[in-house]
Amino acid sequence: MNQQALSAFIWSVADLLRGDYKQSEYGKIILPFTLLRRMDCILEKTKAAVLAEHQEKSNLDLNAAPFLLRQSGCGFYNISPLDMKILMGDQDHIKDNLFSYIQGFSAETRDIFERFEFHAQIDRLDKAKLLYQVTERFANIDLHPNKVSNDQMGLAFEELIRKFAEISNETAGEHFTPREVIDLMVNLLFIEDNDALVKPGVIRTIYDPAAGTGGMLSIADQYMTEHNPDARLIMYGQELNPESYAICKSDLLIKGQNVANIAFGNTFSEDGYPHQKFDYMLSNPPFGVEWKKVEKEIRKEHEQQGFNGRFGPGLPRVSDGSLLFLLHLISKMRPANDGGSRFGIVLNGSPLFTGGAGSGESEIRRYVLENDLVEAIIGLPTDMFYNTGISTYVWILSNRKPEHRKGTVQLIDASGFWQKMRKSLGSKRKELSDDHIAEITRLFGHNIEASEALPPSPRAGEGSGVRGRNKPISRIFKNSDFGYRTITVERPLKDENGKLILGEKGKLKGKPQPDSSLRDTENMPLSEDVETYFKREVLPHALDAWIDHDKTKVGYEIPFNRHFYVFEPPRELAEIDADLKQCTDRILSLIHELST
Repeated sequence: MNQQALSAFIWSVADLLRGDYKQSEYGKIILPFTLLRRMDCILEKTKAAVLAEHQEKSNLDLNAAPFLLRQSGCGFYNISPLDMKILMGDQDHIKDNLFSYIQGFSAETRDIFERFEFHAQIDRLDKAKLLYQVTERFANIDLHPNKVSNDQMGLAFEELIRKFAEISNETAGEHFTPREVIDLMVNLLFIEDNDALVKPGVIRTIYDPAAGTGGMLSIADQYMTEHNPDARLIMYGQELNPESYAICKSDLLIKGQNVANIAFGNTFSEDGYPHQKFDYMLSNPPFGVEWKKVEKEIRKEHEQQGFNGRFGPGLPRVSDGSLLFLLHLISKMRPANDGGSRFGIVLNGSPLFTGGAGSGESEIRRYVLENDLVEAIIGLPTDMFYNTGISTYVWILSNRKPEHRKGTVQLIDASGFWQKMRKSLGSKRKELSDDHIAEITRLFGHNIEASEALPPSPRAGEGSGVRGRNKPISRIFKNSDFGYRTITVERPLKDENGKLILGEKGKLKGKPQPDSSLRDTENMPLSEDVETYFKREVLPHALDAWIDHDKTKVGYEIPFNRHFYVFEPPRELAEIDADLKQCTDRILSLIHELST
């Protein structure tokens, strides 16, 4: 059975549900039933042996689980004498028998159905008089790996996940990342790793702390397999939303992966892999989500463990936890002397610049830049995600930078790389084409600066000077270029007669007292000498000013858009006058027509 026919057949179940279920609810039925039938077919051959093994080990009062896994030959088993064919022989007791059959699965598999709340869906189907028909529809399709390979089944399941996410686009962005964005991130993740893509027998690990439905993990695995069939990518993840967690585990199970590697819970308060490090990581955490619910745990770790924990560099404001995910991923990097790591994360614009010198956000940026962890930041077009039209950025970080990248950060402005979608999905109106992905990957892979010619402004005349402009799309900076010092400039306090008021005690004894009403701050480049800057920029305007060095702070920000801004000269006055005269003449002509 080809993939198209398989998807069409499974999707046809929607015809049975129409009327009793909303379109956005179809996935709650079709996805768990697809998984159930796949596992039913896989276990068919070893069913008798598993039942016999279970009986034997139960008689000996032994833990049967490891023996049953060995007998089943896969990562799960079922100890119920029922299967989907047998279920069809007892229509009157279909609900109770289906419950019993699901209960017979191994713990990791039962967990998936529980997170799907499949029992509630079975009850609802039964009340709608649809349970037997839906079960029969799936019982009559052969999803055994001999008929439908793991790759084929995985692609079909991914297609179903994508369709249901698109139908329910009001929440899709929380748990589902557009396929082309993942393709781009995976390309960037692996482009410099020839060993992983060429050497036979290579084993690598990949982790997603906000796994959603598992799309990033699946596409990374697919990429690795396509480029090196002899390589193995072991997937790990964690997800907070129960249904997304269930879908993620289902997808991996269908592809023959170890579903025990997907943890459930809040990554910040219940780290599923507290002592584990990974070769690669990918993540699209929720944009701008507050972390008030887990604030107590996060602050405790920050204060008590410092840099031995995950959040040593600093904490962002409670209203936006994006940078907490960045720090979490950094904590999961292998040490450089053990091979190091690379990861990609999608963030909104605020982590680039929010927070002044000394703030949690600035200190986090300072940490990643001073430790030379940022390889590149890629600005994506707006309207790329299902639940928001804001600008988004892909950060690529690594503690094993190649020599030519050390000490630098590459910024790529891909905001103009898009094509319009034939049909909008929620806030998503644009998409990346294969050519766009290839060009961004090329710019990153070669680590080059590049520009593109801008078309003339539609308003511009021949003499406007706009023609021939070049817009930068890739620029390379030193890490220190994003640093600055905030210096505090003081002016002396004077009495009503204009006489200086001197301090009477402490370190200001005998010195001019500062006037807090005249106090000012200046941001200056980190690379420039403080005194040189002060003499040039401040003293000419305030001869009695001085710097309070105790208040000097170092900050970092990445003003992405500023680095790609292209000045467009204003039009000539004569051209503007000509336009105004043309407009005025037209208005006068219309008035004349109305009056005649």
